[in-house]
Amino acid sequence: MDVTRSVASPSDDIKKAAVFEKDALLSAQTMIYDDGEMKKTLPGDVYERFKAALVDGGATSDEDQEAISKALYAWARERGATDYAHWFFPMRGGSGATGGMRVPRVQTLGALKCDAFIDLDWSSDAANKPFKTLFPSGRLLCRNQPVRRLYTGETDGSSFPNGGLRATHTAAAFTSWDRSSPCFVYDKVLRIPCAFVTHYGRAIDDKTPLLRSQDAVAREGLRLLKACGVEKEASTMYAYLGWEQEFFVVSADLYKKRPDLVNAGRTLFGRLLCGNQRVSRLPPRHQSGDLNYFGATPGPVEDLLIAVQTEMMRMGSPMVVRHNEVAPGQHEMSPIFCVANASCDSNVLFMEVCAKESQKRGLAVLFHEKPFAGINGNGKHANWSVGTDTGLNFFYPKTYGDERDTIYTTALACLSHGLLEYNELVRCSVAHAGNDHRLGAQEAPPAIISLYPGTGFEAHVDKLIGGEGELADYKPEKGKADPRCRAAAAVEANVEDRNRTAPFPFCGNRFEFRACGSSQNCALPMTVCNTLMAAGMAKVASLIEGGASQKDAVVETLKAARQVIFTGNGYGEEWPIEAKERGLPNLKTTPEATAAFASEKNVAVFEAMGVYAPDETHARAEVLYENYTNTLSVEIETMVAMAKTGFLPACAKDLALYAAAPSLAGDKAELYGKIKTACADLEETFAAKPADLAAEATYLCDVCKPKMDALRAAVDAAEAEMDAALYPYPTYEALVYGHHF
Repeated sequence: MDVTRSVASPSDDIKKAAVFEKDALLSAQTMIYDDGEMKKTLPGDVYERFKAALVDGGATSDEDQEAISKALYAWARERGATDYAHWFFPMRGGSGATGGMRVPRVQTLGALKCDAFIDLDWSSDAANKPFKTLFPSGRLLCRNQPVRRLYTGETDGSSFPNGGLRATHTAAAFTSWDRSSPCFVYDKVLRIPCAFVTHYGRAIDDKTPLLRSQDAVAREGLRLLKACGVEKEASTMYAYLGWEQEFFVVSADLYKKRPDLVNAGRTLFGRLLCGNQRVSRLPPRHQSGDLNYFGATPGPVEDLLIAVQTEMMRMGSPMVVRHNEVAPGQHEMSPIFCVANASCDSNVLFMEVCAKESQKRGLAVLFHEKPFAGINGNGKHANWSVGTDTGLNFFYPKTYGDERDTIYTTALACLSHGLLEYNELVRCSVAHAGNDHRLGAQEAPPAIISLYPGTGFEAHVDKLIGGEGELADYKPEKGKADPRCRAAAAVEANVEDRNRTAPFPFCGNRFEFRACGSSQNCALPMTVCNTLMAAGMAKVASLIEGGASQKDAVVETLKAARQVIFTGNGYGEEWPIEAKERGLPNLKTTPEATAAFASEKNVAVFEAMGVYAPDETHARAEVLYENYTNTLSVEIETMVAMAKTGFLPACAKDLALYAAAPSLAGDKAELYGKIKTACADLEETFAAKPADLAAEATYLCDVCKPKMDALRAAVDAAEAEMDAALYPYPTYEALVYGHHF
């Protein structure tokens, strides 16, 4: 026996296992039950019927449910899963009452309840029956047919945001497996992505309306193709999403010493250092130096990002990009696109994985849209497209040499119609308290929703409206960006330039919805995008079915929606003026936007497209108001508490230092006194808020927020004068840089 060899082998295996665990590529897709795994583990006929059901929406037979449950159970157990959970997505909103992601507590946009893979052994005749490991069948229906727990579950719907659709005495709600979003194993739990509906089938989650909107895209898209006589082989359509998630990383120890970060997800007070003026100041090494963007990631943060990337790739999310963002302490990660509902799931999972992995490393991740004043906030850019199962991308101006060349212009006519007709709805989809700090702040698109298809396409539209040219004439040639040196070759440029000031710019083969808030679930914005696109396709298809030619229908639609196309500078001071002349709304705040969500027109389009029933639309509007009022209420109460228990005592201590030489204190007493006055003013104003939900939201926005700003200004001015050792909370400088070493 070779003793040396027998001892060395386990060591080699351990080393290989360690490499496997840390190498994102070696361990990729090992924890996801995707199409490939289904094909390997299911009987062929079961697999084919399951695939067909994803296209036609057919039910899965009891026999197939049994086969799939057994295969999935065996697969999950092989990967160490001891529990399973229906994973669903309540209407938690954007930076809602939890202040976004309150790391390190690991609060998430998803919800789940873990159940062990066990059930009683009913074959035993013992009074106290033993249990055995299996995927439980669950409760029985009338014919003793088990409801497979893989497919359905029941829980309390009244304790989640529901807009009045549930109450304590009418609380039943059900989860149903989203068969188009793969199950996966995370932390020894098999997660089953699910829709979440009430006892009466009303959606009280973010996923169900998204799935309905994807059905609308498929239905109306195929209808449009049929009307145009194009791509007759297509059997369904998909909406795709590729998200780009921005976030800040700070020290967990410092995070826990900031009540505002813990309670609200953002700093409610704080200065950035640059001079002695009583204004917000930047740290000496700030974003104006351009040293952060795409710079080297600090070691502790790099370890975090690699760990997150590895974990996400194990669960099937192709995390392809990670880099430093513009602001100090800010970073971004993003995957390759996939079908929109699965992509939304992966984004919620990403936020959770970030929270857990940062917790292990003494770090905290901030997903709030504006964690720090004076430097860039966080966004979540949603790269969105729609296309057929045969590979025809509606948003890719490819030259085919046949009738498909007309589809790009046709699709953009549909999109233009939707963006103009339901403009307020698009703004509503990204409306929450955190995003109000970001939109229109020279770092994000304005609150005015417009479409940027590129200057070349704009010229094509104007020619068509003027009676010249054909739909297929838009055949943009990719130019060359030439470095003009021997060592570097010329680069193929995009067909259109990039416009970062637009909320909806064209990006080569997709449109990038840049207004999404970093803390929110992508599902609502994607639901709205799909709905308005489906409505636009229905509009053009109806015109063609009514006797118009495809060209006439498209030109008529483009002409009616021409004012929503804008290729200029969205940050320019003249754009709001021009937008008003064009009739485009500028809803700057969440209460303004939310008031339009359940308008008669919006209720009608949601109902027509089968996305929300009228009561679901009104419920969603109520939840938007609730999220806003809860967020502002938490922020106000936190501000008052920090002022009373932190800043005012610190000011008193600072003044005491000058007791022997009061002349050296200058106007500090007056300056510090403004904090007490502003705090009392805010507290009194907040106490007078109205009871009506919509009125309360408007009051908090229009009346209380200016008082909040006044208190912050007083405290931030005091920071410049106070003894640094007495400042009661970690400073901006410490927060954005302290964890780098």
